[in-house]
Amino acid sequence: MKSALINALSWILKKIAQLTILKYRPGVIGVTGSVGKTSTKLAIAAVLGNERHVRFSPESHNTEIGFPLAIISEWSLRELELVSKTAPPGVRRPEKTLFWLKVICFGLWQLIVRKKDYPEMLILEYGADRPGDLKKLIMIARPNLGVITAIGDIPVHVEFYSGPDEVAREKSRLVENLSSASFAILNHDDESVMNIKDRTRAHLITFGFTKGSDVRIVNFENRAEANGQPRGVAFKLEYGGSSVPVRLDGVFGRAQAYAAAAAAAVGAAFGVNLIKIAEALKNYKPAQGRMDLVAGIKSTWIIDDSYNASPLSMHVALDTLRSLPAKRKIAVLGDMLEIGQYAMQAHETIGNFLAPFVDLLVTVGPRAKFIAEGARANGFNRKKILSFDEAEDAEGKLEQILKPGDLVLFKASRAMHLEKLVEEVRVI
Repeated sequence: MKSALINALSWILKKIAQLTILKYRPGVIGVTGSVGKTSTKLAIAAVLGNERHVRFSPESHNTEIGFPLAIISEWSLRELELVSKTAPPGVRRPEKTLFWLKVICFGLWQLIVRKKDYPEMLILEYGADRPGDLKKLIMIARPNLGVITAIGDIPVHVEFYSGPDEVAREKSRLVENLSSASFAILNHDDESVMNIKDRTRAHLITFGFTKGSDVRIVNFENRAEANGQPRGVAFKLEYGGSSVPVRLDGVFGRAQAYAAAAAAAVGAAFGVNLIKIAEALKNYKPAQGRMDLVAGIKSTWIIDDSYNASPLSMHVALDTLRSLPAKRKIAVLGDMLEIGQYAMQAHETIGNFLAPFVDLLVTVGPRAKFIAEGARANGFNRKKILSFDEAEDAEGKLEQILKPGDLVLFKASRAMHLEKLVEEVRVI
């Protein structure tokens, strides 16, 4: 009965969204990839927001149920939280039911009465947890411009595919059917992404750190104050013979530079000059839990990257921790889910990588214990490791071990709920 209701709701939302696209004919910018979709979407919104009337969801609603929401209308964060992937099932059912009735009624009314303020452009996130997912979303809203952020050697959700190559093929659907007048924005640093370039007729604009990128990131650094307080990232963007400096406060890691560069590539496709792009990026704020800096108890600093994790994003987050000054560097790491047969190897590799520069390691979850094994295999002191089965088991323990001047990274897949530990040790 439950699945029948969900299928019915999905069908209704799909039809309303399809008809809304047909009626208002907005431009559609599609963003997909194994990591960085939401941050890239928000960066694109910052770049184009001053030039055009755009709409996007502040959350990562990228499934058949959540995807139509941004097409139909804008919703409050409180409403979006009701139907987010992190919302507990079976809780607040009356509120959820009323919300979906509101969505359906408004969507139908909007199809009957033409709204003058419907956005000129939609920036949509296309998720692909399983084979065929992207095709279903493209049937709802076919993009006019496609962005592929990153895939990596061991992509998230790979356990539902035959291997990384099939994940790349699924992601390539976003740009395969773009017209020759469209643009495909691809990550030049990711081999799996660049292998897709021959599958599209669209004009290519690439972004990345490596030579040959159309929009190139140079002089990147994670910044800190003279007193050691982390500040943010700084870098330059080069495009078409020009160069502009970009500074983003309160966020860290190369992933933020990738999001900014992808957004700059989209801006360039729409004719926005590089100076305006750099100015607009000052308005970019990533979603909560994506490498954002928060003050911690006992005069500590926290890098909250608890929203999700894959081998690629875990490596990038730890590289950021390595690059910043601190009296002690603490990594609180949980399971990376949905990577199937690669789980043990991927977790051990992360542990091996962090061993030389992390002072204290805290693991959460059964798979994360392989991070501890990898660290020990590379000489990490076993007395500096704390392992817990669940986030709840670690509650109260972190407060005891923190000292002034500590820099603490929190990262795991969403289902590990490390945000609970972040809330415990952050200064409200």
